[in-house]
This record gives sequence, structure tokens and C-alpha cells, in this order.
Amino acid sequence: MKKPFLLLLALISFHITYSQNSYVFFGSYTPDKSAEGIYIYQLDTIKGKLSKITSISNISNPSYLSISNEGQFIYACTESKTPNAGSVSSFKFDPQNKSLTFLNSQKTNGENPVYLSLDHTGKWLVDANYTGSSISIFPIAEDGKINPIVQHIPFTEGSINPERQKSSHVHSVFFSPDNNYIISPDLGTDKIRIFPFDNNKKEPLDISNSNFVKSTPGSGPRHFAFHPNKKWGYSIEEIAGAISSYTFEKGQLNLIERIKIQSKKESKDFGSAEILISSDGKFLYVSNRGIENSISIYGIQKNGTLKSVATQSSLGNHPRNFAISPSGKFLIVANMNSENVIVFKRNPKTGLLKKVSELKLKNISCVKIKNI
Repeated sequence: MKKPFLLLLALISFHITYSQNSYVFFGSYTPDKSAEGIYIYQLDTIKGKLSKITSISNISNPSYLSISNEGQFIYACTESKTPNAGSVSSFKFDPQNKSLTFLNSQKTNGENPVYLSLDHTGKWLVDANYTGSSISIFPIAEDGKINPIVQHIPFTEGSINPERQKSSHVHSVFFSPDNNYIISPDLGTDKIRIFPFDNNKKEPLDISNSNFVKSTPGSGPRHFAFHPNKKWGYSIEEIAGAISSYTFEKGQLNLIERIKIQSKKESKDFGSAEILISSDGKFLYVSNRGIENSISIYGIQKNGTLKSVATQSSLGNHPRNFAISPSGKFLIVANMNSENVIVFKRNPKTGLLKKVSELKLKNISCVKIKNI
């Protein structure tokens, strides 16, 4: 009797865990401000189909999104790629009423915000400004609104690529698993910057004790992903089309290995974009744009190194961003230039992807998935 009872408990626990509704949030570039800019869809967790819930317009270029822990608030990079502008905006999502409401905006003091991260407490929002390179820090109010900027850290130096690296280009910001550090890949300087972070201070970023790890000259580090074991981190290098694997301990990154992504043809600008790890820690995925338009899949070995599994077509043009569902069952990729979103089902044993549905959406640049 004991085994059937334990099995029943496990099934009940699984049902409770995944009985939440799964929502997919899309950010986009909006040449016409009156057009829809942020979309919310519900994901059918059995069939992998997407059903529209709501959207919002009159927002300029909400190109990247970050979702609060409970899914109630959405934060967006706004006025991206807008000359002499750049802001972050907050929205409230009410799934019962199927509504999305604008709350407020704050200027970033930097042009072209491209990435946002919320710290694990939900008290702080950190923004990466690509053009006029800088990091901006904002406190978050209890009602979800963004309070005025409290820290702004600019960067100037560049690297060896005359077309892409004349100056610094901070491309993203990530919180370490313990919330004590911010990791920031800088495409323009070939550096991954590391800052101590204290969420209890009025100015939480410790600039005086920052450090960095240098990537291969001309590689252009773009995004970063921590392994679920919290000991390893992986950087995707946009220009070179390579992945660097690191150990992470007490705010220090140490290189394990660097591997080149398999290519159809040698290119000066590979166009790698997103990097994510499955929740079980077994597989790493990267998207590649340019002539590639692919998702590269790697198995993560016991020592943190990577083993190539496969490269699959993204089934579209310019896979700028993708997301893996909390259950690990689906991977959703946004092909921005071909204006199609593909829902793939993941094989948890092999890591391979199989298309299960498709959606036509214009200029999608960001995908986030949240169970609410």
C-alpha cells in the first residue's frame, strides 16, 4: 500500500505545481506607436498552442521585458532605438480581467535600453543601455511603479572591431543566484563586468569593488546564463559565435572552456543572441541569427563543459530571443524578421526540439514565460 500512496501524493503535488496558468509575454519594436507593442498569450501546456489574452499599444519600442516574481507586474525597455531617448516602463497585468495597464515610466539617462533584470527580492530594477553605454538602477515601489533612478554608471572604452566596438556597449545585466552580484556582458569592450550588490542600501551597486573578466578580443559578449547548480555560468558571444563556460564563486569568473558554434559559413558577425539552460541543468540552448537562423543545443557535462547535441533551424529569420517554459516542456522562439513565433516541444532526454504550433506576430524581440 505504501508505494501507491506515495505515487498518489506525487501526482497530487505535480497537479498543484502545474495547475497554474502559463502565460507568454511578448515585447516588440513598434515603428508605429499606435500599434500593439506588448502582447500576452496563454500557453496550452498540453498541445503547445497560444491563445491571445490581451495587448497594449501607444508604447514606443517595448523591446525587452522583465516579469515580477508573482507575474503581476511587467517592466519594459521603452523608447529603444529612439534618438536622444530611453526609458523603462511598468505595467500591471490582471489575468482574471484579462487586462494590461500602464503604470509609469522613468528615464534611463542612457540611449537604447536593451535589457532589464529584477533582483530576487523584487525591490530593484537594473537596466542596460546599449548606446551611450551605461547601467541604471531603479527602486521598485510596492504598487509596482518604478521610482526615479538612484545610480547611473557609464562606460566608454571599446575594443578591436572598428564596426561594432568603437565604444562600450553594455548588452545585458543579470543577478547572481545569491542576489549578491550583478553580471554585465559588454559587447563593445569584450568584458563581462561584475559588481557587488546589496539590496538593503540606498545605492545598491558597489562600483569601487567591481571587477571583470576579459573575453577573446572581438568576440562581443552579449548574454549570460547561470546553471541551476549556481556554480557555473555561460556567456554567448554575439560577434564571434562562441560560448565561454566559467566557474563562479564569490564574485569571480574563471574560464573552463571556450567553444565555437557550428557554422554554415564563416562570417565576420555571427549574430548569436540568446542563451538559456533547461531547468534540470542538462541542456544549454543558444540562438543564432544572420545566415544561421538556428538553435544550437548542447549537453552540459559533469565538469561544466559542453558537448554539441544538434543544431536545428529556428524555422524563421532572425531568432533574436527565446524562452523555455517553467516545466521545461516547451521552447518558444521569436523570429523577428520573418514575423513568426514557433512553439517547440522539448524532448527532456535528448534536448531536441519539435515544432507543435506557430503564431504570426510583427517585430517580436522578446519572449518571457510565467506560471501564474
